[in-house]
Order: sequence, then C-alpha cells, then structure tokens
Amino acid sequence: KAQGINVGVGTVDCVANPQMCKDQRIMAFPTLRWYENGKAATPDYRGDRTVDALMEYVKKRGKNIERKKQEEQGVTSKDKYAANEFSEFEEEHHPGCLVAGHLMVNRVPGNFHMEARSVNHEINAAMTNLTHRVNDLSFGSTDPTSGHVLHMINHFSNVPEKFKHTNPMKDKFYPTYDYHEAWHHHMKVVSTHIDYLFSRGTVLYQILENSQVVYYPEESVPEIKFRFDMSPMSVNLTKEGRRWYEYLTSLLAIIGGTYTTLGLINATLLRIFKPKKI
Repeated sequence: KAQGINVGVGTVDCVANPQMCKDQRIMAFPTLRWYENGKAATPDYRGDRTVDALMEYVKKRGKNIERKKQEEQGVTSKDKYAANEFSEFEEEHHPGCLVAGHLMVNRVPGNFHMEARSVNHEINAAMTNLTHRVNDLSFGSTDPTSGHVLHMINHFSNVPEKFKHTNPMKDKFYPTYDYHEAWHHHMKVVSTHIDYLFSRGTVLYQILENSQVVYYPEESVPEIKFRFDMSPMSVNLTKEGRRWYEYLTSLLAIIGGTYTTLGLINATLLRIFKPKKI
C-alpha cells in the first residue's frame, strides 16, 4: 500500500489443504505464484526472496497488466524495449529438465537413478511427475573407432537393425499418468568382441532392456532407476572370407561331379538301347 500498488497477498498451508495444492499443481515448497483474474500466471517466481526483489517483480507484473489492457484497446507502446522488458512473463512454462553426460562405472552390477530434488525447495512427493524420454543411452566408448558407434564398420552395418542392441532405448518415451509411480529400467549388458582390420579387435556393449512401472507409497518420492548387470557371456563377431584355392577346389569338384554324372547317364543309356543278339 505504501507503494500505491493494489496487490493482494495470500498464503496456503498445503499440509492443511492438500487437495487445493494438488489441484493447483504445487510441486515444491515454498512456491510463489502470481494470479490474474483468478488464473495462475506462469512461470512461477524464481527470483530472490527479498523485499526489494519481490517489489520489483510486482511492479513489472503490474506494468505487464497495463500493457495487455492497452493492447486490447488497440493502443501499442512505442517503447522499443517494451517487448524485452516483459518477455520473461511470456516464456513457455516447462517444468522439465534435460540431463546429459556420462558415468564411469565398474564392470559389475550397479544402478543409477534420478529423482526430483532442490536445494531451495522441499519437493512435494505427491506431485512428482517422472515422465521422460531417453534420447540416447549406451555403454562403451563414443570414440569413432570403437564403442557403440562401430555400426559404421561395413561388416557390422550389414546386420539388420532389429538385431543391433547397442542403444535399444533410443528415442523411446516413458509416460506416467498417475501420481506415486515411476519407470524402472533393467538392462543386461553383453560385451561383443569384433575383429576387423587385420585382427585388430574392439569391444562394444549390447543391451537387453526391460522396463516397467513401479508404484510408490504416498510418502515416498518416486525416482527413475536404471539397473544394469554385466552378462558373464560374450559375443564374438568375426568376418571370414574364402581363399582363392578354396574356390578352385570347389570348381574342380563341380567339374568332376558333372563328368561322373554324365558318364553314369551315358552307360545307362547304352545298356538300355544297345541292340541285343538273337
């Protein structure tokens, strides 16, 4: 009021009003959200929790409302910086994240998992949505001469795609539709040894993957789990060619077989059609 700003401030205890917070999709505590005409305006406030920062945020929101009213009345601002000033309130609200990187793991059974956490917030376990897409997940080196990109080599590229399991989860989508559930991925990793270029060998890892939805208790925070187990068996892939003398031997065998067969046919015909003495 001292600033001449007509803004109401309210607080909601999500422990006492769990259904209201669930309907409003409050995913973490504390959450500061701006409402206009009874509707939530995204994204939520992410700035500092100081009086000065909050007052600056309120002033910008107020100017943004005035700008919208002017646009509805057909009045546009001549300020060339107006669009940039309010662009932070017009971004697409996207609560997801992108995870990229690599892990160094031992060749023993293990797992890694992902869950929603925040240093500045307490996550609402009931509102955690772990819908995700796996763009790429593979084991082994990403160097162009080894690892899961070895499909570039000629004799490996001849293998049909459905039999290549170096990246079986690539571009797969795993949605969750209800609360307290998450996907768990189980992977059996099989080492595949490939000999090429004058017996120079390399190792890639093929994956047999199985995924399922797991349901969690209401008080627990769901998490995406990736479990992997190194198979004691391995696959050896080699390319074998035939020597020139093997082709020559096969050719001579065909010729010899043909000559023998013709000789037998000739002897049979002579015995059948040979004139008999009376």
